[in-house]
Amino acid sequence: MYEIFKQLLQQYGVSAYKVAKATGVTQSTLSDWKNGRSTPKSENMKKLADYFGVSIDYLMTGKEGTEKEPQLKPRDEKDIKEILSSTEQLLKQDGLMFDGQPASPEAIDSILSAMQIGMEMAKKKNKEKYTPKKYKKD
Repeated sequence: MYEIFKQLLQQYGVSAYKVAKATGVTQSTLSDWKNGRSTPKSENMKKLADYFGVSIDYLMTGKEGTEKEPQLKPRDEKDIKEILSSTEQLLKQDGLMFDGQPASPEAIDSILSAMQIGMEMAKKKNKEKYTPKKYKKD
């Protein structure tokens, strides 16, 4: 299992420390897995699988049973939130018109929601399209 975890670290360019901080799985737990002193608990496996957007099955065996839709990573979600935050500031300025009328808070929320959905879909599509074949799951 640790070998697959190590491959995922390299693939996504993150350190074990960063993953430990993001998931709440301690570095000592990761070290114990690496050195064979313990086996992963199911809740920790789920946290790591969710972080990397893979199944627990993949984390254990390196093979995916069925092809999944690409998942957004925490970094992707953070990027989207940052873009929406700066856009929201622009949308809340005085004088913004929507359909010839001053924009209501509901209209602004609708625009932001549509933008969020569009960005999430675009990121997933790009992951699907631009992931190198050697990383695609059969």
